Amino acid sequence: MSAVAQRLAELGLELPEVAKPLAAYVPALRTGSYVYTSGQLPFVKGELPATGKVGAEVTPERAAELAAACALNAVAALASQVSLDDVVRIVKVVGYVASAPDFTGQPAVVNGASELLGKLFGEAGRHARSAVGVAVLPLDAPVELELVAEVR
Repeated sequence: MSAVAQRLAELGLELPEVAKPLAAYVPALRTGSYVYTSGQLPFVKGELPATGKVGAEVTPERAAELAAACALNAVAALASQVSLDDVVRIVKVVGYVASAPDFTGQPAVVNGASELLGKLFGEAGRHARSAVGVAVLPLDAPVELELVAEVR
């Protein structure tokens, strides 16, 4: 069992199937020693468990859980390109948070994803990051996440 697979099991998680693209793109693409994922929504078993704006219909705490689901989906997309044991480092994470007009807690929401990546990859999971508030996301999802990973 790979180290990342073991950490997933210890956390009671398993990699989901890679989400099918909603439009004309691929879920992940390797170029050289980097894998870029497309934006991943917080699908769980093919369904969005919540919709709406963070700070209105969705609490920040629930949004952080959904951000972790996005990260798990991004890791699944990454695993479709390389063995997770070949990940040298998660380089960059960009989290998008569909925000109510007065909501300013985007960094805390995206922490849900960053913390999961740290648990899965250890020091290699520490990354540069942006947390961006947006008006709306596809399918009215509360969060979306993309990442860049350096790989062997």
